[in-house]
Amino acid sequence: MNKVAIVYWSGTGNTETMANCIAEGARETGAEVALMGPSEFSAARFSEFGAVAFGCPAMGSEALEEAEFEPMFSGLESTLSGKRIALFGSYGWGDGQWMRDWCARCEAANANLYEEDGLTVNEAPDMAAQEVCRELGRKLAAW
Repeated sequence: MNKVAIVYWSGTGNTETMANCIAEGARETGAEVALMGPSEFSAARFSEFGAVAFGCPAMGSEALEEAEFEPMFSGLESTLSGKRIALFGSYGWGDGQWMRDWCARCEAANANLYEEDGLTVNEAPDMAAQEVCRELGRKLAAW
């Protein structure tokens, strides 16, 4: 199925830029792309998409955003087994531990995780990082 969901939360716009670049890359391959916030996605929607990219920046002490994104993602964890997902996000401090923890949660749930380390960008995505995001979109669409 050549349909990709990109579910993200962004506080400063950096993760939103990443989401938009991933969408651009997927669309370049002819994929149908749905960009949405955490309140618009649920486990029931997985069947509509061949792959889902989840994006969230590091917050506080390197954690997922706690008011909207974390509750949505926690609610999905028991349904991730076998699902094709990718993780992405930006951070401004720390060393990316939030992404390693997030990937470990997905692996523990037996998700089919694209790129074991997720895609992280420190601060605002520059042109090179934006191209890496587009490439992720192209690969997700073909996955």
